[in-house]
Formats: sequence, C-alpha cells, structure tokens
Amino acid sequence: MIDPVPGPLQEPAGLYTAASGLSEDPGLRGLPLVMGFTGFADAGQAVRQVVDELIREQSEGAVVAFDADQLLDYRSRRPRIRFVEDHLEGYSPPELALYRLADGLGRPYLLLAGPEPDLQWERFVRAVVGLVEHLEVTATAWLHAIPMPVPHTRPLGVTVHGSRPDLLEGISRWKPTVEFPAAIGHLLELRLIEGGHDVTGFVVHVPHYLAEAEYPGAAVTGLEHLGAATGLMLPSDRLREAAREVERQVAEQVAASAEVRELVAALEQRFDDRSADEPRRSLLAGPADALPTAEDLGAAVEAYLAARSEGEGSEPD
Repeated sequence: MIDPVPGPLQEPAGLYTAASGLSEDPGLRGLPLVMGFTGFADAGQAVRQVVDELIREQSEGAVVAFDADQLLDYRSRRPRIRFVEDHLEGYSPPELALYRLADGLGRPYLLLAGPEPDLQWERFVRAVVGLVEHLEVTATAWLHAIPMPVPHTRPLGVTVHGSRPDLLEGISRWKPTVEFPAAIGHLLELRLIEGGHDVTGFVVHVPHYLAEAEYPGAAVTGLEHLGAATGLMLPSDRLREAAREVERQVAEQVAASAEVRELVAALEQRFDDRSADEPRRSLLAGPADALPTAEDLGAAVEAYLAARSEGEGSEPD
C-alpha cells in the first residue's frame, strides 16, 4: 500500500508517496543504495539493462513512488501503448521509484531507478537526499555509460568519481578535465557529497559504434563495479550469456566488412599503444599489463577492495 508520506518526509511536499510504515520500518535503515536513471548517458542501454535485471531478479517491491506527471516531459519521451487489431491496450506509464531488493545472498539494499527527471531537478534532489538521510543509507553507487572510441575486442574501461579514494585511485583508466551536459545523477552526487554522504559514480566506456544498440557487455561491467562498491552479489548470469551472443554477432558483422575490420583494428592499435605507454594504469590490469577477460573484472575489483579494507587497521610500513 502506497500512501502519502507523513511528517518530516513531506518535504518536498507532494513529489512522492511512500509505503505505509516507511518511517518506522527498521528493515529499511542502514542499507546501501544503487541508482540508475535511463534516458540520458545510457550508451549501449547499459543502465536500462541493469535496472531491468535487478528489478526482475531481486525486487521486493517499491517503497517510494515518485510522481512522474510532475517530473517528466511526455512529449520528449512518450510512453508506449499497444494497438491490437481494432483497439488500444497495454499503456505503460513511466515509473520512477525506490525499491527494496535483496541480493544473491539475501542481503537487503535499495534501488532508485526509472527515467531521468526532465523537470524540478533541485526539488527531486532534495527529496532523494532527504530519503538517504532518513533511511541512514550507508553508501550510494550509481551507473551511467558513454560512447567512447574504443574497440569491442578489449575490456570495457570504467571511470570512477565521487568520495571513495580507494575506488578513485584503483579503477579509473581515464582521468580528463572536461565540461559536459549534466545528468540528474551528477547533481545528486554533488549534493550527497556536500551533505557528507558516501557516494560513487561509475561511467562505463561503450564502443561508440555500438552505443545505440543494446550491448549487454556494458551492463555486465556496470553490475560488477556496482556490486564491488556496495559489497552486494548482483545478478549477471543472464546478461553474460546475452553478451556472448552479441559478441558473436558483432564478430560476424566485422568479419563481413573490410571497412569495419579496418576501423576496429585502428581502435585496437590505439588502445594497446596507450596501455603500453601507461603501465599498471588500472587495478584491472594483470601481470605484464595483460588485460583480463570480462569475467575477471568483478573478482579483481572485489579482491582489491578486500585488500584495502584489511590494510586499514594495520600500521603503515
């Protein structure tokens, strides 16, 4: 049952409704939060695939539902509806909500997901920050993906930003200074850090020639890093299988076109040259800078974080 939120959680008033007992439910307090917003900065549809997978596999239901009519511009992103022979059915209204989920080991966590708000950004951010503080969220991690001039035949790069020095120093392979159009996740990250909250953003680098397609490999990479940052076991088996099939199809298309083979070869050469010029740029690189397979990424990140955690209590050498 979703009811209007009473008491102090009414600010910003009327922007969302919450499940009965949200304010008193101890099972919702002290959990990690994962965020994913679709519609922008979602190359390869990585965020959409991650959100769909988490909700399908692990959701225990929405605990907060935001009012999409106040936040979305339907003319820029029109909801879907189905025409069947002579009538309409199956209207799919957009849903932006906070879900309670449980990972593969049954550990609870929160997921804030749905289409990125078009309107009332500051009001939406105040609402989310208020929920983070009220629910005593332990750490927040969010995902987006951008097109990059990289080959699909190499491990996908990931840039990290936020308030976690262990992740910032260990994972990012690309550390530029650039100005770009902001997403709602960027503003949320800024406001959460200003409030003293632990937050990390991951940017998956998707081959630019695959950015408009559904690219499961990008979603798998995102899930691995989100899981490592939050200590959660997030589902990826189905997406891994889909990624293998997509890789097979891409390989066939590349083999059928000399022009595409030339493009990929040039990207591979550029990628390899930069890797050789910057040895051990990433914790994801193995001995002699050998780059691992996608299946190795999650284990590498988790091992790195575990080593950092164990070393925090010891005296420095």
